[in-house]
Amino acid sequence: MLMGKQKVQELLLDMESLFAELVNWLEGQYDAASGGFYYARSSRLLQGRRPDIESTAQALNMLERLGLLTAMPERIKAKMLHFFRSRQDEMWGYFYDDDPAMREDEVMMARALSYSTNAIRKLGSRPAYPLPKERESAPGYMRSADSYSQWLRGVDLSNSWRGCDRLACSHVYLKALEPQVRETYMHTAFRFFEEIQDQSSGLWGEGSMYVRLSGTFKLHIFYGAFQRPMPRRDRMYASLLTGLRHEQASDMCYIRNPIHLLSYIQPPISEDELIFILRTTLLNLSKLLRMDGGFSRELARSPSAPNIAQIKDGTDYPDRPKPVYLSEGKAEGDMNAATQALLIRSLCHKLAGSELPPLKEMQLSSFYDSFK
Repeated sequence: MLMGKQKVQELLLDMESLFAELVNWLEGQYDAASGGFYYARSSRLLQGRRPDIESTAQALNMLERLGLLTAMPERIKAKMLHFFRSRQDEMWGYFYDDDPAMREDEVMMARALSYSTNAIRKLGSRPAYPLPKERESAPGYMRSADSYSQWLRGVDLSNSWRGCDRLACSHVYLKALEPQVRETYMHTAFRFFEEIQDQSSGLWGEGSMYVRLSGTFKLHIFYGAFQRPMPRRDRMYASLLTGLRHEQASDMCYIRNPIHLLSYIQPPISEDELIFILRTTLLNLSKLLRMDGGFSRELARSPSAPNIAQIKDGTDYPDRPKPVYLSEGKAEGDMNAATQALLIRSLCHKLAGSELPPLKEMQLSSFYDSFK
């Protein structure tokens, strides 16, 4: 028993070494002119490219996870707050980046709305204008429970990751409904989800094992938003172990999503299984560490358009969005991967029942000194 616990602690200690330069990398992503954070180092090289909403919100989440949010100077907080508030559309209430293709991607729009409102709340303020729920500018499928049901059944799940992401993002609009009305929509959604769940694997949709695990992880966001347990979690866990044993984790999301899903479904995990999960996660994570101290989303590079990174096989899906380019796609650290890596670290300590230590290189007193 002691040998097993010692091995778990050794693996967690080895994981700490991967984060030796992450804080320095994060500092380098800040843009003083806008108060936002760039997606990657090469993002600054794209003509007309400013920091984007998701990367800035992810940076804020990292600062909070590192215990740096409460220490943020007021001048930095004011700049970051202006960054988010200035990107809200006065007419519709949504938050947009510069690239017009973003307005055609419903997942990016829902994510930007959620990211921005949460960030503004964390920074102690409110959006500049009424939100979509206050303007009745939610998607057309929210007109009634019947139209919502039709939309659910029309979502393409041939790529589970993309399809379940679309399904999960609809929770933003359900949360905005009055409680009595919301109950009808929730009943429609959960009945549909259970109907289409694969009973043998516990997963949803089609694709490789990691694609289906990622889709299932996305759908857990919907369940979690309404404090509902996911059905068939024992089979889900068996599928997760199969994926870790036999699939190549070619994307940071393939490392984060299973670990995050585990923390939600909370299956009984034996000591041998825990060691296997931690060892596999450590090995996969180490392959995505870059020379700049950050992590890449993918093995070969950081994807230049992360909104389509989950669609890798070239299939022309009916709802395939236009790419929103955030970088030059080099083998470099990116914000999406960095925030996931830091979350993976936290979740691994949680799975092991271990207290999360502060990163060794982090200096609380001087962190914001370079934020001019």
